[in-house]
Amino acid sequence: MSSSGMNGVKKQISTRRVANPGKATVLALGKAFPSQVVPQEHLVEGFLRDTKCDDPFIKEKLEHLCKTTTVKTRYTVLSREILDKYPELTTEGSPTIKQRLEIANEAVVEMALEASLGCIKEWGRTVEDITHIVYVSSSEIRLPGGDLYLSAKLGLKSDVNRVMLYFLGCYGGVTGLRVAKDIAENNPGSRVLLTTSETTILGFRPPNKARPYDLVGAALFGDGAAAVIIGADPLPSEAPFMELHYAVQQFVPGTQTVIDGRLTEEGINFKLGRDLPQKIEENIEEFCKKLMGKAGDDSMEFNDMFWTVHPGGPAILNRLETKLKLGREKLECSRRALVDYGNVSSNTILYVMEYMRDELKKKGDGAQEWGLGLAFGPGITFEGLLLRSLTSP
Repeated sequence: MSSSGMNGVKKQISTRRVANPGKATVLALGKAFPSQVVPQEHLVEGFLRDTKCDDPFIKEKLEHLCKTTTVKTRYTVLSREILDKYPELTTEGSPTIKQRLEIANEAVVEMALEASLGCIKEWGRTVEDITHIVYVSSSEIRLPGGDLYLSAKLGLKSDVNRVMLYFLGCYGGVTGLRVAKDIAENNPGSRVLLTTSETTILGFRPPNKARPYDLVGAALFGDGAAAVIIGADPLPSEAPFMELHYAVQQFVPGTQTVIDGRLTEEGINFKLGRDLPQKIEENIEEFCKKLMGKAGDDSMEFNDMFWTVHPGGPAILNRLETKLKLGREKLECSRRALVDYGNVSSNTILYVMEYMRDELKKKGDGAQEWGLGLAFGPGITFEGLLLRSLTSP
């Protein structure tokens, strides 16, 4: 939209779609990463050196995986200093859960703090205006949990309402958005801080041919944190960019063992079934149609929407694209997040959402109004959101 000023020169006027009354909106976003950066081309050399592994088969396998994941850059809490302090982390069979939690419990809260502060700064209001906090992590274990430690570090009010979501894995970020949406819509005037924070410390271990998934994890997963502020009925001073219009969670019966994670004295052991991408492909179309039906437009097709999908890996994105006959550009934000950060578990959907916010702004009048937010994880569990862009039409 444009108008002419007194001198006849056209000025651009920023407009937004109006949020539906009572519907939760995303008001601000922040992210944070540890200082240790791992370029993918250096991963194999560093990982094998740190774990004292000289097996040529494992080296070849890891090199192949590093190429197929499409990841270029990741961030990690693990450092040379940590391995020097805890050399037992690289010893096969060593009971190190205590040491891992000493590192992880502190690291996830520090990253969550940085992400939350960045989000609050973008929001433009004070911490006293936060009424609820939803804290998501699959990387720490303690009582009280990180939700309380983060609340204290942020200086939130002592009567802030806290929700802690632990060990949901890759769909945890969308679960957090669903829970925050319910809170915001059922508590008029509330403002919910959703924070996700993850580190791979609990799952790090030396390579072993008997555990091939460990190499997938080494080639794919990264560390980081993200935060969003969720609230309904935005004030004039707030800048909502996306509406959380409708949310659905669903599990696929009989798939509990496809993604299997167990806490042991050595950390978390994961097993990932080869049929995960196929199971997602078989069930995704019906799930998406269920979400789309809430938009109230029966003529809308998959390519009429924007897509914010958790990039569990390139195979899942490729299967989704093929099954739903999506244009190549539809999953670009998901692929970009995977390239830039790797799979950062629950956080990654929020990184995708940030990229999508930028894309919708660039498109301006050509931006689609409706979109889907999707994530998949243990269960197999599907989490989905029908999203509505509030960027100018």
